[in-house]
Amino acid sequence: MSALLAISRAIDAVNSRLGRWCAWLILAAVVVSALNAIVRKLFDISSNSWLELQWVLFGVVFLMCSPWTLLSNEHIRIDIINGQLSKRVRDWIDIIGHVVFLLPFTIVMIVTSAPFAERSYAINEQSSSAGGLPQWPAKFLILVGFVFLFLQAVSELIKRIAILRGDMEDPHTGSGHMAEAEVEQLLDHPETPAHRA
Repeated sequence: MSALLAISRAIDAVNSRLGRWCAWLILAAVVVSALNAIVRKLFDISSNSWLELQWVLFGVVFLMCSPWTLLSNEHIRIDIINGQLSKRVRDWIDIIGHVVFLLPFTIVMIVTSAPFAERSYAINEQSSSAGGLPQWPAKFLILVGFVFLFLQAVSELIKRIAILRGDMEDPHTGSGHMAEAEVEQLLDHPETPAHRA
């Protein structure tokens, strides 16, 4: 298990760094969008490449920050149900969810997006819009994003198993979401409104 946990830590380190770097592209997308709008309004000049660049930047953020979101335990859950369950049950739900849903989904996306991206690269696929960007980098981004998400799912599975075996402490214990804290407060004191800390 120690070797698997070392692999998990390496995956976590890569996805954490990657997520933090790619998150800055939100700012880049906002700047590109604002400059494109200003130039279009002031000078009546526009380019499809600027519009497509915004989409690509958004795609990078969405795909490359998804593993970081999973690592940070910020993915969507039904908090009011999740908060009612014991820690052990939640860990088992995570394990089953990863094995039955997340890992197979990422594998399907990797297997189907690889030839999709390869064909696009082989023909040097370009935008159908005049002055647009090449399309193959964006299509390769789908493949790369799901490879990293697959790796993070493997890392999370390793950690959940290690936690259940008692080989490690849960890194997310005590750092629940604000919504979870509100649910706990409502359950403990239903007569008083929940206030965020």
